[in-house]
Amino acid sequence: MSGLPVPVIIDCDTGVDDALALLLAVRHPGLDLRAVTCVAGNTDVDGVVRNTLTVLEVAGAGDVPVGRGAERPLIERARSARHVHGEDGMGDIGGLPVPRRAAADVDAIALLRREILASPRPVTLIPTAPLTNIALLLRTHPEVVRNIERIVFMGGAVATGNATPVAEFNVWHDPEAAAVLLTAGVPITMYGLDVFQRVVVPGADIRRLRASTDPGTRLAGELLAHRPSAPDPDGDDPSGGLGDAGAVCAVIDPEGIGTRLLPVEVSLAPGPTRGQTIVDRRARPGEAEIHEGGRQQAMVHVALDVDVERYVKLYLETVERTD
Repeated sequence: MSGLPVPVIIDCDTGVDDALALLLAVRHPGLDLRAVTCVAGNTDVDGVVRNTLTVLEVAGAGDVPVGRGAERPLIERARSARHVHGEDGMGDIGGLPVPRRAAADVDAIALLRREILASPRPVTLIPTAPLTNIALLLRTHPEVVRNIERIVFMGGAVATGNATPVAEFNVWHDPEAAAVLLTAGVPITMYGLDVFQRVVVPGADIRRLRASTDPGTRLAGELLAHRPSAPDPDGDDPSGGLGDAGAVCAVIDPEGIGTRLLPVEVSLAPGPTRGQTIVDRRARPGEAEIHEGGRQQAMVHVALDVDVERYVKLYLETVERTD
């Protein structure tokens, strides 16, 4: 990455790995974090706001505005992931400071509109959460598209889901919102489970982070320790998954992922496929298209490969910065 810092806005449901993403975005000199907006997902939206403010404060972010967003999906009821992220959404690691400032005096949608249109250069949106806020923004204020460079979202899966056998949590939580996102009319990169689950930090590095005297670096270590990853999550020296932070890595260093521009649609029907991101990797149309006409699917840059060592190195070098 070179030249001026990239203006970015993160829409999140903080969340252990959303917190890892925020720590990276705050500390990387190539990013200009203009705002953070919050949505219900990993925990309730008020918990997300609290966690976000805490992480920004620990990371030394200054007065980055934080907006409180949707309390629930467009249609579905809210369904948290506290069984993964703990009762407080931050792994119940304890000892976290109470934030000293409050959320912005405008809601997340108004904040998104304000910061996107006010940016002197087009903004990159990084949603790492259910896409409710983004869908509401696009439907309420379509004029923002003229100043959005691209959207790099953590969500979806080509192969296997985690919320269901075929659906990833963020998309499954609000499938209609994800379908709206795909109509944004700007370049979209899908950083899905196919790469999300591969980027893990070795246990030795996590121990070093946890021993740091810098609060932000130490917090990154504690959060990674809460996210033990395969192959030996219960061993003496477990690695920790970067999760959502990989989507921020993909903005900082897009050459670290291998993508293909592919047709994608979201399954909205009730039943076991609801929330699935259907990615068409076929070389030619099938019988359905031949006999029934082509479907109008969104074209998305789908991440299919990732340079794990490159992104782990990028993350560690950034969160250990104290200048």
